[in-house]
Amino acid sequence: MPTPMKIDFVSDVSCPWCVVGLRSLQQAIERVGDDVQVDLHFQPFELNSQMPAGGQNIIEHLAEKYGSTPAQLATSSEAIRARGAALGFTFNMDKRERIYNTFDAHRLLHWAGLEGRQLALKTALFDAYFTQGLNPSDHAVLVELARKVGLDAAKAQQILSADTYAAEVRAQQQFYRQQGINGVPAVIINDRHLISGGQPVEVFEQALRQIAAAE
Repeated sequence: MPTPMKIDFVSDVSCPWCVVGLRSLQQAIERVGDDVQVDLHFQPFELNSQMPAGGQNIIEHLAEKYGSTPAQLATSSEAIRARGAALGFTFNMDKRERIYNTFDAHRLLHWAGLEGRQLALKTALFDAYFTQGLNPSDHAVLVELARKVGLDAAKAQQILSADTYAAEVRAQQQFYRQQGINGVPAVIINDRHLISGGQPVEVFEQALRQIAAAE
């Protein structure tokens, strides 16, 4: 009998290490195979909740927020690109020129979770931003992504045009911050085991096997 395992993946749409972490986790789950039965949920976390409409140039933003120089950014970008490539994901860093507000994307992800399409939409959002260089705060982009993953486009537009699920997203964000989550990705297994950062596949695999054995 496989061991049931609830996994909450706390992340932001604009976080490259969240892509790495998700890909690593997915490959670890594949390696573990029938030993576990995973129930995966994506939880919201905004790295830049005060980001205005239109976003900000990424070099300017990282310089202001972290003091990063263009040379440091280039080194970091190459490390992320290489990690992504090793996991089968394409980071087109030259297309990602701006950082955007992601609150509406999180509202749509909350709805996608209710519709059983959350993983598909999360994957589409990562591809749209990091591979295609699209704006994840643009409602037209979000509606089209929803349509592509099998969600109702008209309903997606209705949600985005109103304040639907805003309270739920804010409540979830507050909950995880109160739990001490200050950076992402944060992977929480069975509500009590925390794995932080974009860890290698082997780290996630070992954790899944150990937790399954203990359970």
